[in-house]
Amino acid sequence: MSRSIVNALICLLAVPALVGQGVEPTRPRARDLGVAPGVFVPGRWNAITDVAGVQVGHRTIMRGDSVRTGVTAILPHPSNLYLHRVPAAVVVGNGFGKLLGSTQVNELGELESPILLTCTLCVWRAADALVERMLEQPGMEQVRSLNPVVAETNDGRLNAIRSRPIGPADVAEALRSAVSGPVSEGSVGAGTGTVAFGWKGGIGTSSRQLPDRLGGWMVGVLVQTNFGGVLQIAGVPVGKALGRYAFQDVSNQDGGDGSIIMVVATDAPLSDRSLRRIGSRALLGLARTGSSASNGSGDYVIAFSTALSVRRPVNGTSDVSQPEVGNNQMSGLFQAVVEATEEAIYNSLFQATTVTARSGTVEALPIDRVRALLIAAGISPQ
Repeated sequence: MSRSIVNALICLLAVPALVGQGVEPTRPRARDLGVAPGVFVPGRWNAITDVAGVQVGHRTIMRGDSVRTGVTAILPHPSNLYLHRVPAAVVVGNGFGKLLGSTQVNELGELESPILLTCTLCVWRAADALVERMLEQPGMEQVRSLNPVVAETNDGRLNAIRSRPIGPADVAEALRSAVSGPVSEGSVGAGTGTVAFGWKGGIGTSSRQLPDRLGGWMVGVLVQTNFGGVLQIAGVPVGKALGRYAFQDVSNQDGGDGSIIMVVATDAPLSDRSLRRIGSRALLGLARTGSSASNGSGDYVIAFSTALSVRRPVNGTSDVSQPEVGNNQMSGLFQAVVEATEEAIYNSLFQATTVTARSGTVEALPIDRVRALLIAAGISPQ
């Protein structure tokens, strides 16, 4: 039986667990407008959760007229990650950011906690809550060291970020709500208060299934977009056409600062070395959307493999039952990561809704105007 058929069966069996995740139908995703980057096809959900076992949960926090933030949790598998670690790597495009736990991930080549995304000044509170929750799990009674992985973007334009509004209950809810299936996108979770290309940013996701002749592997990407640049969609200069782009007014020093976190998952059996190579290709997908990774941008990729054959039990023994993907088989995976990253970023913009706070309003990308530009370019149907 081919790997693509196996993945499809896994998705079908997972359907009962999807109740309540839901996706807002009011705004389109990229493919609804004919924007389908690349040559490979997406998985069933066109989401990071198409990689079997991966779960995503959000906690969206909108309090009063000033708090607009949240937490997004990504679980490589539903078991205890400290006891059943996955190979992983962190790639830095521009390092203006706070990615807690990254040095140990790259030193040991493994991930031992769920990945949390949140706001800049909430990183340490989120990490503390994650550690506390993990230490309470069965089998953790003798644990004396733990490496929580928490990444951020700065949502201070819309969010009262100095109040550091993330608490243990918020982290617990993001983890508790994590499920497989469709992933809510846009102004949710860690994307609640973010801004991208001058428009409302947020959470976006996409996936690619390699054909069987290239291994049949699944690749999924989830992004938290809060960066700038000169927006282009499928090569169409949308930012310039809409009159909103970096360096438009040099006097205010708008150089496209901001940040993006890109989480890449795959079921291909990869070493941490190969995952570092995979992660670097996400930066190519980012560039396609119009980012130049400015001085004030934190551009990070966290990549991991869910393959059982390369999982790393905490006791140090190895249960590797098949070889890892070789270097000469990596090119298809590289292409899939580039395509899925580009589309995930578009989805974060298309799905985001306008958000207002005491500090002002950040408008959602105007779908009708973008559709007109895409129609003129022959991308969207009439």
